[in-house]
Amino acid sequence: MNLNTPLSEALSTKKEYILALKEMGLYTVSDLLLYFPRGYEDLSQFKKIWEAKDGEIITTKGFLHGIKLVSTKNRRMKLVRAMFYDDHGSECEVVWFNQPHLIRMLPMDKEVIVAGKVQYQYGKLILQSPTVETIKEVQIHAGATVPIYPQHEVITSKWLREKIYPLLFLTKEFEEVLLEEIIKEEGLMPKSEAIREVHFPSNTKKLKAAQDRLGYEELFLLQLNAVKAKEEWKESRSSESPVGGVPLDPEFVKDFFSTLPFTPTGAQKVTIYEILKDLECPFPMMRLLEGDVGSGKTVVAVMALLQMVKNGYQTAIMAPTEVLARQHLVSISKFMEVFEKKFPSKNPINIQLLVGSLKAKEKRTVLDGIKSGQVDIAIGTHALIQEGVEFPNLGLIVIDEQHRFGVKQREVLVQQGSPHVLNMTATPIPRTLALVAYGDQDLSVINEMPPGRLPITTKIVPPEHRETVYRFIEGKVEKGEQVYVICPLIDDSDVLEVKSVKKEYEQLHDVFPKFKIGLLHGKLKSAEKEAVMQKFKDGEVQILVSTSVIEVGIDVPNATMMLIEGADRFGLSQLHQFRGRVGRGSVQSYCFLYTDSSSDLTFTRLKAMVDHTDGFKLAEIDLKLRGPGEVYGVRQSGLPDLKIANLLDGILLDRVRKAAEVIVEKSPDLKKYPVLANMLQKLRKKMEES
Repeated sequence: MNLNTPLSEALSTKKEYILALKEMGLYTVSDLLLYFPRGYEDLSQFKKIWEAKDGEIITTKGFLHGIKLVSTKNRRMKLVRAMFYDDHGSECEVVWFNQPHLIRMLPMDKEVIVAGKVQYQYGKLILQSPTVETIKEVQIHAGATVPIYPQHEVITSKWLREKIYPLLFLTKEFEEVLLEEIIKEEGLMPKSEAIREVHFPSNTKKLKAAQDRLGYEELFLLQLNAVKAKEEWKESRSSESPVGGVPLDPEFVKDFFSTLPFTPTGAQKVTIYEILKDLECPFPMMRLLEGDVGSGKTVVAVMALLQMVKNGYQTAIMAPTEVLARQHLVSISKFMEVFEKKFPSKNPINIQLLVGSLKAKEKRTVLDGIKSGQVDIAIGTHALIQEGVEFPNLGLIVIDEQHRFGVKQREVLVQQGSPHVLNMTATPIPRTLALVAYGDQDLSVINEMPPGRLPITTKIVPPEHRETVYRFIEGKVEKGEQVYVICPLIDDSDVLEVKSVKKEYEQLHDVFPKFKIGLLHGKLKSAEKEAVMQKFKDGEVQILVSTSVIEVGIDVPNATMMLIEGADRFGLSQLHQFRGRVGRGSVQSYCFLYTDSSSDLTFTRLKAMVDHTDGFKLAEIDLKLRGPGEVYGVRQSGLPDLKIANLLDGILLDRVRKAAEVIVEKSPDLKKYPVLANMLQKLRKKMEES
């Protein structure tokens, strides 16, 4: 037997269990040994029966006597009953439900360890469905820190413990992925020992060391992949006469700043400097610009566009929707118009829009202008990556809400020569998560809001206060303000007791009969969605009922209120994104969170929305509560599920990143490190499949 032995050969079990293991993605011994616990139950502290409190889970030693099978009155349930005596002479009754096989399996008159919940019923003490294990050198079910695994309908934690423990001798066959120098420098446990300890820990200290060791390896491989991808990006572009060497001109930056109606924040100045320094390099930039809603990413992008146009290059901005593309056209044109008025040039900047709704003649004119090099800034949607779009001198691409485009879609534009790439997102991602999910890019973060913005008032609304909020909204709409209403579902569900967008749309006609109400959801065609959004933007619709498809970045200054139905169904980052649709004007804005849930976790999460307006802080709380796999935008990045690594440990992540950079510097092709190269290949394949 070895690590590659199929579980069907390695385990003595029924076929249904092997099929269940396959459903869990477990095929070989290696897969099973790398199936780590999701948590632990401390059953190592022994207690006397008479010391136990009602409802307490205890571990104790003693003997079982007088086991018997009893049927209930209606004969629908069979009970296994026995008496248990601990080492101190105390006794209690033990009961198991519908497990008649225990009659032949439980050890009688042998000392055992019992762990379970104590209950006092009818004046006597009962242990309900406890775990029973004979005393051995190593305890795996009781009398120890017991692993609890992610379970299946058929596969239980108890079953997994019994199957994994006998296979631990094979952990010595796992190759040591990390270099000896890293293990020594970081003081890490050997991999084989770490795998054994994470399943059946000797003590708390060793469990922590095992988790640190395995978590370090997970993060190291992801960072090695990111660092390697970054180097591959540079190499792949360096042979294609890359755009580069555009000098940073401080006076030009000052000129641009002098045309702005506001003073850029410190964070904006820092990110502008980082980007302009990238444009000086002899290889193309690949940078992710993170900025909370309203933090001023557009100004940063405009400075970069101006820098490239000034040096004779074409530029492009790709947005996920026509409404957003047209909004960029208006805002960027205003910036350029003011700049050119103060600093006129012989060749005015030519900005053109390329979207699917253009008429054939208009589209041809824009395409010809791009091909001839006359268009300096092309702003568009997916239309920019359609056949027939040719940039002879593309120097910079700005991709807005980059997670909304696939990797291959983004690559089409990147292949037009070898331009610099600036990806932008309004989705706040904690720095630690961004380093893992988007580690192949340099990161710039605008973590400062422009002064003078009114914070959005956020309130949790229980069902009994719903009518009060409706009347408040009515008064505001009568004054000319507008409202977003967000629902989790398009259609009604028999399973989920939350409002659908269609039902809410119908109900709100009765609640607000005087107002024009619009409907927006993912099943509408693109043109229909664009038309609804445009009507809302133009003020023809006062209340817009929508699912989560509501556009990121859409600017409707007159929208001052947001009502989110079933707020507990959304993550904090997503709720913050929704909230960012209001508060874009000078009027006080409001966000109302509706929930029928009374759970403490729901209240804790939604209270965070009330207490915090910083999207990055909320994203960190979201990461802590829900894990990296659920945080918005990460699934699309191909990031595999992390089994053990803690993405909240920024100091560790920095150390891991530096270690990966040293390895790639020593051996860019990883030929010096064949085991690492092999593991990296497997990781990339897994990421592509996800």
